[in-house]
Amino acid sequence: MKHKFVLAIGIGLGIAFACAPYPKDVETNPAVKAQRFPKGSFDGVIKDNVEDMIDKGRQIFRFDTFGSEHFWGDKLKLHETIAGEKEGGIGPGLTPKQALQLGLKVDQGAVPATLLEVMKGGAVSLENPETTLELLRANAVVGVTGFFEKKRLRSIGIQCAFCHSTVDDSFARGIGRRLDGWPNRDLDVGAIVALAPNLKPMAELLKSDEATVRKVLKSWGPGKYDAELNQDGKAFRPDGKSAATVLPAAFGLAGVHLHTYTGWGSVTYWNAYVANTQMVGLGTFFDPRLKNETQFPIGAAAGFGDLRHAPDLVTEKLGALHFYQLAIPAPTPPKGFFNKDAANRGKDVFNGKAMCANCHVPPLFTEPGWPLHTPEEIGIDDFQANRSPEKRYRTTPLRGLFTRMKGGFYHDGRFATLDEVVKHYKTVLKFDLTEAEQSDLIEYLKSL
Repeated sequence: MKHKFVLAIGIGLGIAFACAPYPKDVETNPAVKAQRFPKGSFDGVIKDNVEDMIDKGRQIFRFDTFGSEHFWGDKLKLHETIAGEKEGGIGPGLTPKQALQLGLKVDQGAVPATLLEVMKGGAVSLENPETTLELLRANAVVGVTGFFEKKRLRSIGIQCAFCHSTVDDSFARGIGRRLDGWPNRDLDVGAIVALAPNLKPMAELLKSDEATVRKVLKSWGPGKYDAELNQDGKAFRPDGKSAATVLPAAFGLAGVHLHTYTGWGSVTYWNAYVANTQMVGLGTFFDPRLKNETQFPIGAAAGFGDLRHAPDLVTEKLGALHFYQLAIPAPTPPKGFFNKDAANRGKDVFNGKAMCANCHVPPLFTEPGWPLHTPEEIGIDDFQANRSPEKRYRTTPLRGLFTRMKGGFYHDGRFATLDEVVKHYKTVLKFDLTEAEQSDLIEYLKSL
């Protein structure tokens, strides 16, 4: 009897399922069946991939030179100036103190404990070039890798972190824990490159001479770099000032379309552009816009619009690098940096009377989509815009503004303070603010 009852239930269920309104005629991808995982679900695969991409991307951002040592070391011989004559190079060598004065940073987490201890006690001189070599051997100089052979520095390469990381000064000024994504506004890139004993490769590219190239490099100043110089050869603005722009942040980019001040392309585009044409790594880069001989005479002649190297040391790393950069959040302003009550009032001014939110749309604080504007729209000259393919300016995301107080605002740092920025837009957009409202607005900007 029991057996018959169970059989009846089984038959009944079979009939019920057969009659159920399942969409049997709906097509489905056969690959789905092949991806039925014996353990967990596809969510687990995604989670593992996230962790793997973050780890790989961090390593690439901090330590990968993309083969750039063939240029900075093998061609420019920058490592010879760093090492000094006693260590097989030239001149007195670069001391840690001089390196720090140039804005280079030291990751205290990478410094061997014994060396860190003697540095703390003052037993190791920061006036000795040999200490610089020890820091390079430990891979502790942020954004710089030394290549050694039989204890001699034979070449040197750079990483993304060179310009887009700094440290928290927890050990001493210029020495501390890494702050990835922060623009190093202390770093004098031009002065560092100008130390190279052989600038002939740069001079030949720019169709100039080494003395002129060195003069241009030294004109940049701390926290600035010219990523278009080797495309158009325009070293100075019409007013005679350097054409270099302030280093942008590489944090808070999730959801942000364009990475540069003038809209060259997305974050991953700019990674490829910089790795191949600025760091002079060995990879693949394609942008037919750079074949425009009128706008980019230097880049077009150099073939920057279609670069191919074998082996390619860049392309396979772009995915993880992009992933890691998008994971870097904009930092929170330190306690006491802004007046909270004033910032709360300033938020209303930002979203309303001052019309800031029309372009700096919260919470991205740039436009979702295509955040580009003509020079006329933002009330400035068109020099830097015209150096880009789009000939426009990007709406810069505002998160983490406190990290960019040094060096000024806008692409070239033309406005020294936020107060100057607000006054500029009052004229351009023709809105009126009381002194109190303007003060509150600035406190809100500082809070972002």
